[in-house]
Amino acid sequence: MDIFSFPKWFIGRTRFIKRAITLAFDLLMITLTLWLAFSLRLGELYWPQGNVYWLFLLAPVVAVPIFIKLGLYRAIIRYLGFHSLWVVVKAVSLYSLILGVFVLLANIDGVPRSVHLINWLASLLSVGGSRMIVRWWLVDSQLTANANANAQRKVVIYGAGSSGMQVLEQLNSKLGMQVVGFIDDELSLHRRQIREIRVHPFSHLSRMIERHGVTDVLLAMPSVARSRRNQIITLLEPYPVKVKTLPTLAEIAEGDVKVDDIRDVDIEDLLGRDQVSPNESLLQKNIHQKVVLVTGAGGSIGSELCRQIMHLEPKELILFEHSEFAIYSIEQELRKHTKSDVVIRPVLGSVTDKERIMHACKAAKVETLYHAAAYKHVPLVEQNPRESIRNNIMGTLFTAEAALAAGVEKFILISTDKAVRPTNTMGASKRMAELVLQALDKKHAKKGATQFTMVRFGNVLGSSGSVIPLFKQQIKQGGPVTVTDPKIIRYFMTIPEAAQLVIQAGAMAKGGDVFVLDMGEPVKILELAKRMIHLSGLEVKDENTPHGDIAIEFTGLRSGEKLYEELLIGDDVTDTDHEKIMRANESLLSWDELQPLLERLQQAVSANDDVEIRAVLTESVSGYKPQCDIANVLS
Repeated sequence: MDIFSFPKWFIGRTRFIKRAITLAFDLLMITLTLWLAFSLRLGELYWPQGNVYWLFLLAPVVAVPIFIKLGLYRAIIRYLGFHSLWVVVKAVSLYSLILGVFVLLANIDGVPRSVHLINWLASLLSVGGSRMIVRWWLVDSQLTANANANAQRKVVIYGAGSSGMQVLEQLNSKLGMQVVGFIDDELSLHRRQIREIRVHPFSHLSRMIERHGVTDVLLAMPSVARSRRNQIITLLEPYPVKVKTLPTLAEIAEGDVKVDDIRDVDIEDLLGRDQVSPNESLLQKNIHQKVVLVTGAGGSIGSELCRQIMHLEPKELILFEHSEFAIYSIEQELRKHTKSDVVIRPVLGSVTDKERIMHACKAAKVETLYHAAAYKHVPLVEQNPRESIRNNIMGTLFTAEAALAAGVEKFILISTDKAVRPTNTMGASKRMAELVLQALDKKHAKKGATQFTMVRFGNVLGSSGSVIPLFKQQIKQGGPVTVTDPKIIRYFMTIPEAAQLVIQAGAMAKGGDVFVLDMGEPVKILELAKRMIHLSGLEVKDENTPHGDIAIEFTGLRSGEKLYEELLIGDDVTDTDHEKIMRANESLLSWDELQPLLERLQQAVSANDDVEIRAVLTESVSGYKPQCDIANVLS
């Protein structure tokens, strides 16, 4: 065996042989480093004499038990990191300290004090340095082997229940994967075998990775709560494996996927919360057997609203969308996956076309309207403020006036947390849209008039403009993953949960309401990026792990972007009948105050006057503090 074939030979040995080799090497190095310490201190090739001879025999006897106790032989050398090196520092320091105390108490002559310091440093370099050299050697060898070989992927199934057994044969026969073990939290299953595959506790995962070369862990727990799934994925993050999962039972029951549709773990599995059971009466109140119109029906929020609405069996669903491709896609999807007799009517048009939206509402005799059409990409809107005014403010005004003229019963605006003390044009335009609806609701506050309400929430996972699709694409391309600022945080919610809560909030509207959704705990975008890299079976490349796979780069905050988002302008908030929905009581403008401001905005848009647009928004929107200059907008 030559020196270049050693890594392959070493990786193929059993864990016992690897530990024995490492221990024998440490025994040799402890003795050699002590001899080196004497030789360096005395300036000559030293040979032990007298009682010092016993010190050389004692050194490995002291060192090895300490190394064993502190776990130096439990670590997998290929995956050594900063924590493992710190354990080496502690182990070598304790060994050197005990050896020094022994020399002092035994009063052994001929041992200079500086020998202990030199011995400590030399032992640290030999024990820790040798491990890092071998780690680099093994990793480099394994990367080369993986590049040149097309071996089967080795899989561990997490969950030894019925789902785990069902996918066992599928993995081996259909997907070209070899199952090497099960992991389960049930103590009674440990050490048992399922079709000759052993069930292990989670603590055995490191051993299985080392012994079998495990590359993937499959979560076969479709019925487990999302919070428990999150905990398990978090435990799996530090390991060099790709995490895959089965669909949930809800997805399987709806017929969207089959049991054998194994997929990569999505970030929704990490950030999504356990959903509160919806209130069926609230869900159906504004939709069941009613004519419903959704603007922006082809967008991420609008399309999900349409899916949820179809399940609630409206009398008719109007898809209002300005993008031909988007409206075609959502119409085809709804017709393909819906077996009900609901009439689906696609209407191609823009909310900025007052006559078009007016005709759509009157012709269909719309009863409930969800207004999701909006420009919401912050930097893009910041560079095109006039279009955001046309679409987000005037489009909302025209749609609201159409709803009033057509006798629409409920009008629900999809708003955003960026409307709270905005630092960008998008947020300011959405807050202005809220003010329009509040003013109209107050002006037409009479029995039978349209009730206007707003639902405000933060980022939804996977929506257009979200960081999630961007991170996925960057990871797929090999990086780097770009994060604007290491301190930036955001609130996240899944699109289905957001749409469901929007429908329920709209059902509780009394007119002029601003509802805010409970977004849960904020998420650090930097940690989100790291977790997505780990879930892909890759390692973050940084100064501590220079041989990692994907680097993270910081690009700086974009135009109009904030480090932190808020959901409330003030502190006046009350609970509702739904634990995830709150009602905010905020200041508003009367229609008489707002109308001249809207006229000024229309004139400014017609005149391409961005300075005047900025002035009107600053005057109208409480807390609006733009971050970028008009000059930057114009450029």
